[in-house]
Amino acid sequence: MRVVCGMSGGVDSSVAALLLREAGHDVVGLFMRNGVSTLRPRTSHKSCCSVVDATDARRVAAAIGIPFYAANLKEDFDRLIGTFAAEYARGRTPNPCVLCNRDLKFGRVLEWAEGMDADAVATGHYARVERLPNGRWAVRRGADAAKDQSYTLAQLSQEQLSRTLLPLGRMTKPEVRDIARRAGLPVADKPESMEICFVPDDDYGRVVRERMPEAFRPGEIRDVHGRLVGRHEGTPLYTIGQRHGLRVSLGRPAYVVDILPQSNTVVVGFDEDTLVEGLVASAMTWAAVPEPQEEVRCGAQIRYHHRPAPATARVDGEGRVEVRFGEPQRAVTPGQALALYDGDVVLGGGWIDSAVRVPAAL
Repeated sequence: MRVVCGMSGGVDSSVAALLLREAGHDVVGLFMRNGVSTLRPRTSHKSCCSVVDATDARRVAAAIGIPFYAANLKEDFDRLIGTFAAEYARGRTPNPCVLCNRDLKFGRVLEWAEGMDADAVATGHYARVERLPNGRWAVRRGADAAKDQSYTLAQLSQEQLSRTLLPLGRMTKPEVRDIARRAGLPVADKPESMEICFVPDDDYGRVVRERMPEAFRPGEIRDVHGRLVGRHEGTPLYTIGQRHGLRVSLGRPAYVVDILPQSNTVVVGFDEDTLVEGLVASAMTWAAVPEPQEEVRCGAQIRYHHRPAPATARVDGEGRVEVRFGEPQRAVTPGQALALYDGDVVLGGGWIDSAVRVPAAL
């Protein structure tokens, strides 16, 4: 097949391109330029999509003998950054990587691939894409549990999944680095990408302030009983479950329990106050199964490093999903992605709109 492989300049996507080339595919390397410039020097923690990354990706493509292109997606990333800032201004905590995968890496890049008569798009994600006995395409967890990225791919459509290749899905990170070293790839020992690509300094507040300065208004911090316990400089600086940087004293560790942008209030409480019984999510994309007509038992993952919690999920009359956990879960955060699993298979994914709280909280 002719395959467009997204190359970020890191070891994972580089090895993915190498493996595809060795398998006999006609591989084309593609680097996504996000238009974000930074003077940040090379450090032990790297973000992707920088000038250094573009150079590394080009060097790898030359080393393995494949053509290489750089696509200017500045306008697409600009919209993504705008959504990121708007979500924080609404008191939500966005997950831009899920949006980037859905709309850019397997959206705009797939469009670009079609223009080159390519059959598929490939990346270095640690996950698997398989066609199930029911004829539907689905994402499965990667073999490396510590690196599994199926959660970030839970919102891909059937069309996208049908044209997706993930060569690293059955491999571990050490195996990938070993392949890169044996092949002499110049990125074999390159550090991991740690930050969001358009926030290379890891200062989310700065990005939101640049886009939506009006969202930063001083306001009140109140406890779950309504008592005034402190002041804040803007709700976008907080997220549900946050413990550090609150500058309040409740007698024991305090956590952000809720964010109320309408009244410009941050609500804090104790660890137990962050527990919720369930959630409501919307904009669901169903993968392994069509939209369920009945309640389904599943594992619900509410953030990237969260272990899926046993739960039941039911679709209401408007396409929203109501999830109830078997045991209360901490810090369900509006704006974050939801992924529902049957074992290691992604049933579907959407966006968390609200939490269903334990009666004792708030």
